[in-house]
Amino acid sequence: MRVLHLCLSAFYIDEAGYQENHLVRQHVKDGHEVLVIASTETFDGKGGLEYKEPGSYLGSDGAKVIRLPYVKWLPHKIARKLRFHPSVYELMKDFKPEAILFHGCAGNEIVTAANYASENPNVLLYADSHEDYNNSARGFVSKNILHRLYYRNRLQTALPKIRKILCINIESMNFVAELYGVPKSRLEFFPLGGKILKQGEISDRRAKTRSRHKLPDDTFVFLQAGKMTSRKKLADSLEVFSRLEGNHLRFWIAGLLTEETKHDLTAMIEADARISFLGWKSPEELNDLLCAADAYVQPGTQSATMQNALCCGCPVIIDDVQSHKPYLDAGATLVRDRSSLLNAMQDALNWNNEQKRATALIFARAKLDYQKLSKRILNA
Repeated sequence: MRVLHLCLSAFYIDEAGYQENHLVRQHVKDGHEVLVIASTETFDGKGGLEYKEPGSYLGSDGAKVIRLPYVKWLPHKIARKLRFHPSVYELMKDFKPEAILFHGCAGNEIVTAANYASENPNVLLYADSHEDYNNSARGFVSKNILHRLYYRNRLQTALPKIRKILCINIESMNFVAELYGVPKSRLEFFPLGGKILKQGEISDRRAKTRSRHKLPDDTFVFLQAGKMTSRKKLADSLEVFSRLEGNHLRFWIAGLLTEETKHDLTAMIEADARISFLGWKSPEELNDLLCAADAYVQPGTQSATMQNALCCGCPVIIDDVQSHKPYLDAGATLVRDRSSLLNAMQDALNWNNEQKRATALIFARAKLDYQKLSKRILNA
């Protein structure tokens, strides 16, 4: 099939491990002809935005990528909020997609995709939503003007031609229903997933990574990863870890320390020799760490790394929010505050690790496998 990924309301970041990358990569691997049309916005590797030059190239996930600028007839700041791009319809006509996934529900070009589907009724048009109240509509103007009026209007205009809106979590489903007025019957749970590693590969990666870090066999490793804003609550994790006794314990941090947190977190890291800041890691390097770790810790805002952890057979300790309830079936431990986080990390030291890892992998194979998830948009 000819499969089009429209990443004009969401980032498309080369050499990353986000949902967009996994789905594109899997569609290419499955033999489909795949095109990505994306904005020029991307991630600079330092916690901020940067802009690529418009143009086309072969992307890191194996598909052709066309990056479009924002329209010239609007000021840049307005164009990037309203998400107007030139030539989208013409590029769709040239490619003739049979299946389209519009990443992110917020923006003007979702109407362009719907217009194409209207003129080509056999096309399978899906949209996904990552928006929820944790990452969107956090200010009065954003919530009531941008989302409740503009984005809602654009999505409602396109909705009759969209087969389903695929929401990455329960909170996203509630957000789209409440703020955009989409009936819940039009929404479907479509979790972030990952690449399921085989048991032999996990064992091999675990042994090699722990050897590289010169860990004794009895070392218990906690891992937290991501862009460490204050809302990730890494400070909570480190403060709680400092209360745990034992030279056989380690806390690894993979990712970025943002300017708002760098000073305080650096002091906490330097205060405990058992804590290591490992910096930003590629998806494969992060998978090595997840295989080597004994528990992935995420007491703050949600991250795709949690699902990747389960796909690597790494048990998780995560925030007690509605969207994390399904992961109780994966053996997840839910925490609300520092007190419950301390209890969870203490309990983790007495886990039956083999059983916890097996439970995580069984859940991941059933619910989080991108080999299965990628087929969803190819079916009516």
